[in-house]
Amino acid sequence: MSARTRPFDALLFDFDGTLSRLTIDFSRLRRKITALAEAFLGEEPEPSDLPVLEWIGVIAGEIALMDEELGKQFHTRGRLIIQATELDAARDAELFPDTRPLLAGLRAAGVKTGILTRNSTAAVKAVFPDVAACCDAFLAREDTPNVKPHPDHALLVLKRLDVAPEQALLVGDHPIDIETARRAGLAAAAVTCGHSQREALAVARPDFIASDCRALVTELAQLALLPGM
Repeated sequence: MSARTRPFDALLFDFDGTLSRLTIDFSRLRRKITALAEAFLGEEPEPSDLPVLEWIGVIAGEIALMDEELGKQFHTRGRLIIQATELDAARDAELFPDTRPLLAGLRAAGVKTGILTRNSTAAVKAVFPDVAACCDAFLAREDTPNVKPHPDHALLVLKRLDVAPEQALLVGDHPIDIETARRAGLAAAAVTCGHSQREALAVARPDFIASDCRALVTELAQLALLPGM
């Protein structure tokens, strides 16, 4: 638990699993990428624990060593598979009921808000069409050359908010979000309403952990870490 006493000027949120219920079948997605890679390589690629986006990049690099143009084609087709999978999932997804009221309450209290996601803008807007109007900065996958856990993703959001890293808290449902916060110099909060179990999140040592964003904001307000709340 954090010993912080100075209030946060901004809260940054992950999207899928943190503000919304967007269930992507990652096992099925990996099978599709494996089949695509086999068509290019002539054999199945080595299994990897990397996130799918990064895995596609690695495979594309291997293919490019044999044929640079084929490597580019694989990379493009792999990203299109991800996009189609996200949009399929978005059709059955929904915002958590507290998402809009929570963001509005933070804004009314003078706390800046940002949303950063590895998902595409199209997938997010299928679930949350007014996302840009409900937060102060929104950066999806195509809005940054380096997606989280690269620190640039969070730092670009903070630049748009005009907030220093030490004055912000990043909230997410996956250890990647905690890693992103650490690498970018932000405080980290984990919520257990998404894809990761509490035990896995605790191992990543976030500064705060709560059942969902509403419970987290309530705790932060009780600790006097949110101005105006």
